[in-house]
Amino acid sequence: MSKAQNNHLHLISPISTTPKLLKFCYFIFALFLLGCGNDKAEKTTEAKQIKETTDKPEQNEESTSDTKTILCFGDSITAGMGLEDSNDAFPAVLQKKIDALDLNYTVINSGLSGETTSGGKNRINWILNQKIDVFLLELGANDGLRGVPLTETRANLQTIIDVVQKKSPNTTIILAGMELPPNMGQDYTSEFRQIFTDLAEKNKLAFIPFILKDVGGIAELNQNDGIHPTVEGHQIVANTVWDVLKPIITAKN
Repeated sequence: MSKAQNNHLHLISPISTTPKLLKFCYFIFALFLLGCGNDKAEKTTEAKQIKETTDKPEQNEESTSDTKTILCFGDSITAGMGLEDSNDAFPAVLQKKIDALDLNYTVINSGLSGETTSGGKNRINWILNQKIDVFLLELGANDGLRGVPLTETRANLQTIIDVVQKKSPNTTIILAGMELPPNMGQDYTSEFRQIFTDLAEKNKLAFIPFILKDVGGIAELNQNDGIHPTVEGHQIVANTVWDVLKPIITAKN
């Protein structure tokens, strides 16, 4: 484990002053360990699933030409890690909401567990080999937890945004923010949070300040690992995303 990672472990370990903070710190600490240990195997499996999904529009181009696409590009939160049924992950819940309104959109889950902004930057061109109407960008948490310099995280996210805007200028981008625990240092956590706010303002993006709002650190809404949302947790995440997504797709429809 790198020196930067060890430093963050020390920041997370000490006992805090409130049960609520303890829950949140446990949530972040477990995510750090899980992200370090399982990236390779999970990425191999999920990348195969995503490739099969993203190949479908090309195979059935004529029959799906009128269907618009929402692509959720993120890490294990988007991927729905730990759920028994992928239909319980928030992208699939969004699809159910869309279908209930009889809107002609297909949601594609392009989440990879353990993904960093650097990994996202490396695969964005391949992902954009299909037509995308709405692009939900949910990356950055793993950078912060692994001690990636915040300037690098900011630059990688900006590169992803630039590539999408250049290659698919008609695509609407929604940026999802993430937060880190306060015991990692006020300056660090504030600057990390500010990255997402700044990028949303600079690029005039639709913005979700904290995608795990009302879920992160709440034990009953997370799985046994203490960090990945349960079925009920993903319902809340979907509602948080839906508040921003619904006006966009109803206007586009």
